Order: sequence, then structure tokens, then C-alpha cells
Amino acid sequence: MDPRRNPYAPGAGSAPPELAGRDEVLERTSIMLDRLVARHPTRGFIFYGLRGVGKTVLLQRVLLDAEVSGMAVVEIEAPEDQSLPAMLAPALRATLIRMSKGKMAKAMVRRALGVLAAFVRAAKIKYEDVEISMDFIGEEGMADSGDLELDLGDLLIAVGEAAAEHHTAAVLFIDELQYVKEKQLAALTRALHKTSQRRLPITLVAAGLPQLLAQMGRAKSYTERLFEFVEIGPLDEADGMRALRVPAAKEQVEFSDDALRTILSQTQGYPYFIQEWGKQAWNTARQSPISRRDALTAGTIALADLDASFFRVRFDRLAPAEKRYARAMATLGQGPYRTGDIARVLEEKTTTVGPIRARLIKKGMVYGPSHGDTAFTVPLFADFLERTIPWRPAPDGGAD
Repeated sequence: MDPRRNPYAPGAGSAPPELAGRDEVLERTSIMLDRLVARHPTRGFIFYGLRGVGKTVLLQRVLLDAEVSGMAVVEIEAPEDQSLPAMLAPALRATLIRMSKGKMAKAMVRRALGVLAAFVRAAKIKYEDVEISMDFIGEEGMADSGDLELDLGDLLIAVGEAAAEHHTAAVLFIDELQYVKEKQLAALTRALHKTSQRRLPITLVAAGLPQLLAQMGRAKSYTERLFEFVEIGPLDEADGMRALRVPAAKEQVEFSDDALRTILSQTQGYPYFIQEWGKQAWNTARQSPISRRDALTAGTIALADLDASFFRVRFDRLAPAEKRYARAMATLGQGPYRTGDIARVLEEKTTTVGPIRARLIKKGMVYGPSHGDTAFTVPLFADFLERTIPWRPAPDGGAD
């Protein structure tokens, strides 16, 4: 079949042609945004789940809905080693400047820019990675104490007041939130608690890996009252079939039922993998309907591509001891894995390998689904390690 007409879209954060299985959560976020503008009590949203489930796609869809509704959006993707002020300041500056365009800047927008200028000056002293320059006069005595919890509260209150003056809402969209340090998460949570108490139209919609749930809980005890935590998981059979069938049908192409079941079995319903298998099945098939044989061939090709890119890139980021820890996990089959069992495979004490596990969690490669357990954040990663990375006995000198 013509590859130019291939509708499937595997990619990091790429929107699929059919966003299946997310209607209910999108309706809930739509209600939240409408209530926020009306200044009714509401909670922000935190989407959490494994890699490849479509958290970023969902976040981008909610962001687009907010933009279409005329809201002031602040978009951030958190890197591993940057402070929250360094991420937040330039994004807020851009949003506030956009709010001031088209008509004379109202008082609250001008004030918010002044508070931001004061915040940036104080943050530059405490957080050396803050590089933004401000051409606005700082608001004296606001957001300039050097205490992030206090200053961020002042700043978000000012932004919320500016949004209210414009009869709209401001929404912080933060992807990969698990990379924000817990003390800074605590400051962000406290700041949003302050704005919520004042019924200001500003909130957070964020996405992150499963460990984010525990991180937020440790940051502040009241997070569950401030945010709705929504686990984003693989698609069920009906939604997985919809994700494959609907885009193909728009191009007058069909899948056999056997082909659909084969793809869903191999991908375990993970949206990213469904797109990859759909793409390869389309390119493999000579005609419609796409058959089970086409699906099996597509699976072989898709896995080879994932091994060379999606999986390999993540594995290559790890230090040697971290690679051995991950490979030891894979020798135990499908997770979650008991920490003691991993240490036994590594021929080390649990206390010795604990720091390696902590580094892997920090890098977003594993998480603890329950006390004493460890699991990969990347679906099918254990299978990749078993296919491609030989297991070797412990080297001299131990794990690390």
C-alpha cells in the first residue's frame, strides 16, 4: 500500500490520528477549565503513568483546548537538572507579555511583570542556572525574599490576578514533572494552594512518571485535595482496535480481526507501540485488509526499530553499574521485582545496590510500585534487554 497515505504517527509526544480511550478524562479537564474561568472551586490535574501511554499527547490536547478558549497558557517541559525558577521564569514572562498585547496593558499585568522581575532577581542569587533578563522594574517587597515558597506564592498570586483582570484563566502545563526536585515541588504546591484559597483562576496540569505520585505526597500532605491524580494506562481491547481501525478506515483500508488481535497482544495496548505496529503493518501489507501475517511481519520490523532507537537510547544513558542493575532485573522475567531478588542476582547486599536503584529512579528508568518493589518505567524494556544484552557474571569489584 502507498506509504504516503500511512496515517499512523509514532513519535515522542506526537498526537495519534485517533486519540482513543481518553474521552472521559478530556471531558473532566474541559469541565475543570470552564470552572476555573468562572472562579468556581476546582482542582488541577496530574497525569501519571509509564512511558508510551500518551501522557504528553493528553497534556498537549488539554493545552490546545485551553488556548482555543483564550486562556493564558504556560508551557514547560522539565529537564533533569534545572531548577524550577529557571524553567518557570522565561515561560511566565512570555505568557504575561502575550497578555499585554493588543491593548494597553492593564494594571494587574504590569504588576505581575514587576513581581516576576523581582522574583528573577532573587532567584538568580539562589539558583545560579537562572539566566533570563527582565526589562521591567521589580515590585518592591514582592517575591524577592529568596525563600522559594514565599516568592513563588507572591508570583502566582500576581499572575492569577492578572488573568482575572482579563476575565480568563492561567494554566501551567508542565511535562516530566518528576524531574522537579521535591523541595521545589513543595514550593509550587504551596503557591497553588494560596491561589486556590483566594479563588484565583490559575492552576496546574502536569504529567509525569509513576513515581510522581509519591513525590507529590512527600512534598505536601494536602496535594490530593489540590489536584486530581489520573493514572494513564494502556488501552483496552475496544479502544486499541479503535486506534488502529479509525485512521485506516479514513484511507479506505481495513484490518482483519486476527491482525488487530495480534497487534494488541504484541503491543499490550500501549498507545505508542500501537502506532509503531500500525505504521509497520501498513507498510508491510500489499492490500486491504491487513492480515495477521502482515501484523506478525510488522511486529518483527517494529521491534528491530525500537531496539535500535526507543529502547537503545534509554539504555545507553545509563552508567555501567546502572546497566547491570537493569539487566539483572530482566533476568527475573516480567516485573515488578523485589529489591532483594535483584541484589541476589547481582551477588550483592541490598544496601550496596540501593544507591544504584536511587539513581535509576532519578533518571526516570525505574520506579517503586510498592514498598520493596522495582519496575521499569518503559514498557517491554525487560524483553529488549533479554533480546539484545547478554547477561554476564558480576565483575571484580562488585556492582559499583
